[in-house]
Amino acid sequence: MKKAIYASPQDAEAAFYEALTKSDLDAMMSVWADDDDIYCVHPNGARLSGVERVRESWRQIFASGQTLRFQLREQQHVQGMMLSVHSVYEYVTVTGEPRPRSPVIATNVYLRTERGWRMVAHHASPAPSSTSTEAEPRRAAAPKTLH
Repeated sequence: MKKAIYASPQDAEAAFYEALTKSDLDAMMSVWADDDDIYCVHPNGARLSGVERVRESWRQIFASGQTLRFQLREQQHVQGMMLSVHSVYEYVTVTGEPRPRSPVIATNVYLRTERGWRMVAHHASPAPSSTSTEAEPRRAAAPKTLH
């Protein structure tokens, strides 16, 4: 199978979420680099390193038969000539479930290769249960006066 060439990390990211939505293993793996240094951490999961372990994790997820829909919010990017790091909030809905799942914070790392941009890391973790995505500033306790 010939891999697509992604001209930008944003193109690779769009292909990643499209493959995830379509449960398309070949499309998913076309986004990833062909390097055993790649890694993936699914929410509450262990770190999986290498092409075969990453592929198998996605195969198992897709085999569940669930149809997933994603809304990405609060996207932040740090991009250089060869590396791009994306932090996103993933709001996931599963067809047949009565309400959306709690959001997930994902960090996606893309590397520029001779065959375009490729994912080298995906790390997803449950978002804090706070309704605000920004941490609340801590207030100093009022000084106590003893009489």
